[in-house]
Amino acid sequence: MKYYLVHQLGFTNKEASKAILSGKLVVNGQTITENVEFDEHCEIYYQNQLLKPRTAFTYIACYKPRGIETTFNPEIPDNLGTIFKFNEHLGYIGRLDKESEGLLLLTNDGKYIQKLSNPLFEKEKEYLVTVDKVITDEFMERMSRGVDIRISVTKPCVVEKLGDMEFKIILTEGKNRQIRRMCKVLGYYVQRLVRTRIDEIQIGNLQSGEFKLFTPTG
Repeated sequence: MKYYLVHQLGFTNKEASKAILSGKLVVNGQTITENVEFDEHCEIYYQNQLLKPRTAFTYIACYKPRGIETTFNPEIPDNLGTIFKFNEHLGYIGRLDKESEGLLLLTNDGKYIQKLSNPLFEKEKEYLVTVDKVITDEFMERMSRGVDIRISVTKPCVVEKLGDMEFKIILTEGKNRQIRRMCKVLGYYVQRLVRTRIDEIQIGNLQSGEFKLFTPTG
């Protein structure tokens, strides 16, 4: 709280300490009398004057096209900003490599990003994968059991064959280019990779380059 008052609202250290101890600092309707952590989107009053209005969270589900980098850095060619024109700073959940496509979640809610991104929570991510040759029973068994991709052995996962060269896979981890590495170790090349779900959020009818707002549950 003190850090925010000093660095974001222009208080001196002495003024920030005085505000906290005065009993006149109110955050989201609650009087603050000690230095505590708080959400940066909170509403802040001091001496009955509004210092900072409540900032609403934004939650966006978008379909990242193939060939687009998962970054808003304008110095990187083909970044997300060339497709999605949002006026506010948004973080992303579920990075996709440039050649992969599908569901990407964008938000300014840091806690929600942590909830869905931290591997400790093991949130599911679902993908449709097309490979370059006929899928065998051995391939399915080894993919589901876990594959040594050099940096680690992947966790057991759910794999379902959908066609001769297409399968669905549900992961609870997200190592860099994980599915592509798993397939390569087993002698397959990924031709198309589409993410269709992150936790309870489905891609639904979104087409490449489209987006929609959503409200998280729970």
